[in-house]
Amino acid sequence: MKKGTTVKTVNKKSTQEEINSFLDLAMAKEPAEKKQKPKLSNIKLEKLHPFEGHPYKVVDDESMEDLKNSIEEKGLLNRIIVRPLENTQDEYEIISGHRRVHAAELLGIKEVPAVVYFIDRDEATVLMVDSNCQRDSVSPIEKGKAYKMKYDAMKKTAGRPANNSRQVGTNLRTDKKLAENVDDSARQIQRFIRLTYLTPELQEYVGTGKMKVSPAVEIS
Repeated sequence: MKKGTTVKTVNKKSTQEEINSFLDLAMAKEPAEKKQKPKLSNIKLEKLHPFEGHPYKVVDDESMEDLKNSIEEKGLLNRIIVRPLENTQDEYEIISGHRRVHAAELLGIKEVPAVVYFIDRDEATVLMVDSNCQRDSVSPIEKGKAYKMKYDAMKKTAGRPANNSRQVGTNLRTDKKLAENVDDSARQIQRFIRLTYLTPELQEYVGTGKMKVSPAVEIS
């Protein structure tokens, strides 16, 4: 693929599975009105915005180079996931696919295939966390921040104020619901969230592997 070219839309089975998975996701509160169904679209990169507060780092490392090479050779096979950005015209917030969008930018690609979800900020947060937490390269700190974002979003969706309690950080009932769509247990989720109460310096130590998770949790 040459720089400056446009990626062709690729309809993959995984795209429909992603849609079905989210539509089946049990939210704490049934929406008051029926939402518009997701749609497939090609979106120009200039219309895309990073997810506000996105907890996962996008870095130019060996993994990014591999992703670039894959996209250059095969095209962008998996659609990114976005939602319309409020108070804008034809602009979108990225829910899943920040690394793919960055790789596309580096390659000079002008637009990417996407699935557009017509959902609010809290629902998007839940989908963003579930779509990214299974990556092998996610650090404990990134997981903690992501789970905290999802926890707060689920609390708001349920009509209850987010509770920023320290130590355990969340209640076990909500943690069990958090754990429904991820590999981590409710207890593990509690431990990850506790890492978010560390100082920025200690979070950096945990994120780079200089400090193990267990002692970090104990002092959080």
